[in-house]
Amino acid sequence: MSEAVKKIVLAYSGGLDTSIILKWLQETYKADVVAYIADVGQGEETEPARQKAIDTGACEVIVKDLKREFVRDFVFPAMRANAIYEGVYLLGTSVARPLISKGQIDVLRETGGDSVSHGATGKGNDQVRFELACLALEPGVKIIAPWRDPKWTLNTREKMMDFAEKHNIPIPVSKSKPYSMDRNLLHISYEGGILEDPWNEPPEDMFLLSVDPMKAPDTPTYIEIDFEQGTPVAVDGKRMEPEVLLGHLNEVAGANGVGRVDLVENRFVGMKSRGVYETPGGTLLYQAHRAVESITMDREVMHQRDQLSPKIAQLIYNGFWFAPELEALMAFVDKSQENVTGTARLKLYKGNCIVVGRKADKTLYDPQISTFDEDEGAYDQTDATGFIRLNALRLRVRNKAGFFQG
Repeated sequence: MSEAVKKIVLAYSGGLDTSIILKWLQETYKADVVAYIADVGQGEETEPARQKAIDTGACEVIVKDLKREFVRDFVFPAMRANAIYEGVYLLGTSVARPLISKGQIDVLRETGGDSVSHGATGKGNDQVRFELACLALEPGVKIIAPWRDPKWTLNTREKMMDFAEKHNIPIPVSKSKPYSMDRNLLHISYEGGILEDPWNEPPEDMFLLSVDPMKAPDTPTYIEIDFEQGTPVAVDGKRMEPEVLLGHLNEVAGANGVGRVDLVENRFVGMKSRGVYETPGGTLLYQAHRAVESITMDREVMHQRDQLSPKIAQLIYNGFWFAPELEALMAFVDKSQENVTGTARLKLYKGNCIVVGRKADKTLYDPQISTFDEDEGAYDQTDATGFIRLNALRLRVRNKAGFFQG
């Protein structure tokens, strides 16, 4: 017979699911529940959530401020890898889950807990991300996933709200916002409800981080971002800590309507899902970083990294942050970034982020070679004749052999 559950560490947000789950775990498992709140930049939500957890009966509430670690050790590495899932998604939720799980395991050890729990449903990606991370960090940990638990009968929003009313649990559900949200310092995601029909345009009043691009200022905003070895360190010449830098970029980009994405993505569990995202500051970082790379990275190193980027994005999206294959790939990324030091200048205008300048002390861009004017012997154009003929050799042989049908 399995060992009884005595103390559960719940990843708690104060939203509908985890508000209900805290009380449900107490009743179902007759166990103490520690409410663990990870502050990854969700705004003013942590203090109300802490008080709510206490009022709901948590034996202890632990809030961990993870904002700096989140940006420094998770957001920035993903950006250095140019990790973009399915061409558009900057992985705002995906890249936060392994850190939240790491903090949860830390709390498990600090409090002497024997189990962890989360509010992710059996249909989504987050259940995979949370549990893969927890099992990688604490192989023997018991995981309670209520939405997949045979004892769980609260399988509709109506049943959950009835449960909340019975136990006097305030729930953050409003008919004026019929969709779910997840927020951190990198982005806000919106899913479910009215967004489940991929034909429906998102309501304008839904967005919190960015103004409507059509209502953004009529004058463009210019901004400069400095990088050192692929990591952003300053904006407009002012050095900032990672979380401050990203927060500042969120404000500047959001004021210009930059960073909105609407996509139908392929979840790891097999289904397609429509998501709408706001990633204002992250959009600037990815664009600026790529601009600095363009003049500081060797061509073949860049192309090799670019081949790895979709795989890295897929691994992060699927929850394999602590897997050895991602560790190996990120080691290559780190090596590729050693010379990515310089500055990018961006122009922000009505939802657009346009690179308009890039510079670096150790640039590989040589205007003496690239110029269309007199190059003073820096490049011998006659060398191209042999280069072209050697590259054409196999094509000529193929034609001669009769294989070419063009």
